[in-house]
Amino acid sequence: MSSADTFLIIGHRGAAGLEPENTLRSFARALDIGVDAIELDVYCVDGQLVVIHDDTLERTTNGRGDVMATAFDALRQLDAGKGERIPTLEEVFALVGDRVTVNIELKGKATAMASARCIASHRDVDALVSSFDHDELALFRQAAPLAKVAPLFHRTSPRMFDIADALQAWSINLSLKLATADRLREIAGRGYRALVYTVNDASVAHQLKSAGAAGVFTDYPDRMQTLRSA
Repeated sequence: MSSADTFLIIGHRGAAGLEPENTLRSFARALDIGVDAIELDVYCVDGQLVVIHDDTLERTTNGRGDVMATAFDALRQLDAGKGERIPTLEEVFALVGDRVTVNIELKGKATAMASARCIASHRDVDALVSSFDHDELALFRQAAPLAKVAPLFHRTSPRMFDIADALQAWSINLSLKLATADRLREIAGRGYRALVYTVNDASVAHQLKSAGAAGVFTDYPDRMQTLRSA
């Protein structure tokens, strides 16, 4: 991850507004634009970590049914957009290497241990692991005590800082609607970075930066380049 004083531009599911989300094509586009990190989502199927957001296939592929109820080999035959396959986390790591941070969101059960093993076997990759499932994230923390983690929040929680403290979190990742100036100040005051999702308007990103956010997740990283000199 970039230095602490750098406002982070994080490609949401790669460059999801420009290419089919969570595909190697999307991640490559984000890298070409020049992001500080990419964000992706993983499920564990037949012992393999597959990169897809939804728990069903219909929205992002030409398949039907539940991701977890579909065999890995069958998932790999699907079209995830523009002829792209659903990638594995291993393939994303091979593409990214040490160029940018990879923010891995744990979406399904059994992702904590599988992700910890995958990260441990790719020491060149800088990983940040996040989840709305704070129990699964705690399992990951136990398996990878030195890794960077970030609890995700989409609604107000009185336990936000208790959860972050227990996880020894690197950042708190929160929705745009939660990212008020007061909350961003409190997060910074507690010693955490605030990473805000999903921000596609550069003027909003500038406001968040001024209010103390440490970075944004965006579907359109090409729109955020003005933040580099702001």
